[in-house]
Amino acid sequence: MAEEQTSDKNDNRNPESPPKKGGNGTRKRAAVILLVLFVVAFAVGMHLWIRSKTHVETDNAFIESRIYSISSRVPGHVARVMVRDNQFVKKGELLVELDPADYRTRVENYTAQLDMAKNETSSTYAQVEAAKAAVNSDRARLEQADLDLARGRALYQKEVIPKEQLDKLETARKVAAARLAETESSVRRALALLGLTGNGGKDAQIVRKRAELEEAGRNLSYTRIHAPANGYITKKSVEPGNNIQAGQPLMALVQLDDAWITANYKESQLGHVRPGQKVEFEVDTYPGITFTGKVDSIMAGTGAAFSLLPPENATGNYVKVVQRIPVKIQIDSSSDPQRLLRVGMSVVPVILTERKLGSILGDLFR
Repeated sequence: MAEEQTSDKNDNRNPESPPKKGGNGTRKRAAVILLVLFVVAFAVGMHLWIRSKTHVETDNAFIESRIYSISSRVPGHVARVMVRDNQFVKKGELLVELDPADYRTRVENYTAQLDMAKNETSSTYAQVEAAKAAVNSDRARLEQADLDLARGRALYQKEVIPKEQLDKLETARKVAAARLAETESSVRRALALLGLTGNGGKDAQIVRKRAELEEAGRNLSYTRIHAPANGYITKKSVEPGNNIQAGQPLMALVQLDDAWITANYKESQLGHVRPGQKVEFEVDTYPGITFTGKVDSIMAGTGAAFSLLPPENATGNYVKVVQRIPVKIQIDSSSDPQRLLRVGMSVVPVILTERKLGSILGDLFR
């Protein structure tokens, strides 16, 4: 009976042993899986954290380029418009031509006035020479009158001539002096008309007329409006037959072969951003394609500091807001020359700061 009871007890314990072993294995496997997941999550988190320190990214970025406002320097009547919207033009290509008739007439008028001024100047030169000859003649008469007066005074002292004759000699001397002063004044008037200095300058009349002719010639050339650079025509608002004023916007020219990116990064992201660092960016228009560029420069202030109404933080309640600083990124045109980037496109640039792991970990202990 004792053996049977012992056997029964052994039979009762044996079925319970295998479940205990199976439970321990399950817990071990679960612990291993959790450890692996923790290691993977830690590795992925470290990778993303290190990438956030070496790759500076923002979605607040847009394509920009030089935009030329095309306008006329002179008023006039539009004769021809040589371009259409969105047309590509090369530098120096004719865009708009005004009616040149009025300006050509002015050029001819000032040309005739210049010729007349030259003829008048020649006559004035002759007057100057005649006046100078008269001055020499009157100066000689004055010198002779001085000599005659000196002799007359000597003879009067000796009572050789009467007082009446001495008075005539003095009067003749005054007349000669007055005549000399008059002729010298006529020389000065003639020289003033010519605009000559004492050292012999240029003819004022001719210079003035020549300047007017040059101005009329420039205004005539301004009737032909040319493209200042290679680019695309947009916002065209002029048609043949319009009357336009000087400075009136006619169209815009966008130069796309020298575009750049303006990326508005948070101020906390720019601690390790430097000019010359490589940039990779994607454009919403071309998904899946990566373009390249480099950091060109960082703006000297935040966007808010240069806004129309900059914030006055010294007044009222102050709430700190992370500011954004524009960064200019030069686009590498050879990265994908087949796809033209247009002004205003949204981009997501990533600046590769190339920081070392030791530098990143060192920031944790500062």
